[in-house]
Amino acid sequence: MRNINNCVPIVCVIAAILMLSCSCGRGRVWEQSGMVWNTTYHITWTSANDCSDSILPVMKQVEMSLSPFNAGSVISAINRSESMTVDRHIIKVFEKSQEINRASGGMFDPTVAPLVNLWGFGYGDKEPAVPTDLSIDSALRLVGISQCQIAGGVMEKKSPGTQFNFSAITKGLGCDEVAAMLRRNGATDYMVEIGGELALGGLNRRGEPWRIQIDAPVNNDSSVTHRRLMVISVTDCGVATSGNYRNFRRDSEGRRFGHTISPVTGRSVETSTLSATVIAPTCMEADALATACMAMPATDALAMIERFEGAECLLVTSADDGSWRLLRSSGFPSDHENS
Repeated sequence: MRNINNCVPIVCVIAAILMLSCSCGRGRVWEQSGMVWNTTYHITWTSANDCSDSILPVMKQVEMSLSPFNAGSVISAINRSESMTVDRHIIKVFEKSQEINRASGGMFDPTVAPLVNLWGFGYGDKEPAVPTDLSIDSALRLVGISQCQIAGGVMEKKSPGTQFNFSAITKGLGCDEVAAMLRRNGATDYMVEIGGELALGGLNRRGEPWRIQIDAPVNNDSSVTHRRLMVISVTDCGVATSGNYRNFRRDSEGRRFGHTISPVTGRSVETSTLSATVIAPTCMEADALATACMAMPATDALAMIERFEGAECLLVTSADDGSWRLLRSSGFPSDHENS
């Protein structure tokens, strides 16, 4: 299965599965782990019902709707302008993407897909290289989700060449869809984690809110390194982290550029923000907001988050001397381990 989140960094949130006691009478504890979309997933829930057989089919439905890596998906047909009919998943991520596009001043835009492909981070076959100014300008003319709309169940694109890559919101939607399925089957306590993105509900096995480790943005070119930055205690929300420090490329001269491509300049975004962790009412919203935060100056990102009801964020930024600085929204949880 191709990775529908190839242009999104491996997120920096790891669920700390530290709860070893029984489920305190709330039902049986079930767990399922595996690989999907070229990343890992781990799901735990408390319920009288075993929902294991329904988890992968829910993920498959999301893939067949939104994966630009699957030629048979609905969004792939729309990108090729073969069929413009949308489904409920596309409507959901499209409407949320337009909302966050407006809130971010245009810095979150899934129609940046041609540019992401051009830089070698997307679903195209292009070899990684630094694009020419001419090719960037040509791709920029296709970008603009604000100039697209859905009318009567049909997508109307800015241009026939406009393409969508909703990868910065799809993994979050996948977490939410699995969580919704678990709730329909009687689960009130659950943790759905796909590639580090999380949808959380109820309590852990110790009867407490879920404890989630946030990774420090450790730069390691050769392997993924997990180092604790803090542990937060949260529930009934989505959590997502975005960062350029794990998903980047180097050009022939060794210069490094991250996967976050600006829909305004057409080039890799350069800000002091190393990672952005967002808590929001849904994982879909947290996923998209975390990506938007990476594309904006830190002060603008914090201001944007403060305008979203129920959303909080933690930004890790770099100082001139190479040290880290932590910037939090007003309601971001304190470090559980040190509180």
